[in-house]
Amino acid sequence: MNGKIVGLSGSLSNPSRTRALVAAAVERAAARYGREPVVIELSSIAGSLGGAVRIGDLDTVARAAVDLMIEADGLVLASPVYKGSYGGLFKHLLDLIDPLALMGKPVLLGATGGGARHALVIEHQLRPLLGFFEAQALATGVYASDADFHDGEIASEALLDRLDRAVGQFAPFLPQVAPRSVAHSDAVHALAF
Repeated sequence: MNGKIVGLSGSLSNPSRTRALVAAAVERAAARYGREPVVIELSSIAGSLGGAVRIGDLDTVARAAVDLMIEADGLVLASPVYKGSYGGLFKHLLDLIDPLALMGKPVLLGATGGGARHALVIEHQLRPLLGFFEAQALATGVYASDADFHDGEIASEALLDRLDRAVGQFAPFLPQVAPRSVAHSDAVHALAF
């Protein structure tokens, strides 16, 4: 295994459509590029994160999550839409990261919301944020609305097709290694935060 594809689900809810989107993206990318899949749930580190003024204030578990993001071969970052933008704690986590730590890192951007009217949050909010970090935000962002899910799982073929196109855009950044065979039930290692 050459490295990890790390996803951050910026939702504080459980269960979460954002987590389902992140897990699907991480699972597909890890299988395609032969990496280990890891999903970090913002809700699992929220307590430490909320009280941190600088990265050194994080407890060991939250700091390990940030380190995984920084060291990952590729990132998947997704947030539910709150009042037309990403969530505040999601942004706070990114605020703690050194501005050069994500430079050149390929990042698949995603978001979830109630309806189609929030789809541009990726272009107007997330993409400029990652531009500040000089990360390589993949060209295709993936937005999912309530209608794309059934019983908490992605049910839209159009969404899965878009997700596969976005995952394919990791190719120039991730040297191909032996593909992994991944069963859905154990596909993503969620960190026990």
